[in-house]
Amino acid sequence: MEKTNPIMTANNPLAPPERHVVLVEPEVHWNTGNAGRTCLGANATLHLVQPLGFSLDSRQVKRAGLDYWPRVDLSVWDDFDHFLDGMTPAPEEICLFAKLGSRSYRRMPIKARMFLIFGSETRGLPDAVLQRYPGAHYHVPITQDIRSLNLSTAVGIVLYESLRDASPWHGWPNITEA
Repeated sequence: MEKTNPIMTANNPLAPPERHVVLVEPEVHWNTGNAGRTCLGANATLHLVQPLGFSLDSRQVKRAGLDYWPRVDLSVWDDFDHFLDGMTPAPEEICLFAKLGSRSYRRMPIKARMFLIFGSETRGLPDAVLQRYPGAHYHVPITQDIRSLNLSTAVGIVLYESLRDASPWHGWPNITEA
């Protein structure tokens, strides 16, 4: 069955934006389940780059994703190079998110097709990934009171920011954009 997308861009209502959330070596099943649920709600694809710090068969992942997990558009990749070979993102479609990213996520360029890439909860993105795309480093601003945001929280903030210019939409009836 073909995936339908209710999100339409303001400058081309016939071309819905294509969003990909990429978690590189995620370690915490709850974060992955929550990110999957957010991706489903935003009509985005979730990509997991191995190794994973948990089993996708674990009930914790399914519990975090609730009964939505089977409907998440999910791809699992052996490593980052396999992901790149399989998806062939253009360099300008890639945004890397790291605590020490040089620019705020609010400055990421909004494209029709975007790959929002996040690292593991404890190590972040591997240096090899960061070095491959030196002009694509972004961060979500935080105070010095915390080390970092929760991974699934950062995913939600960035994913919905990337959809800011999309035409208003909501999947529930009788809810309109003010």
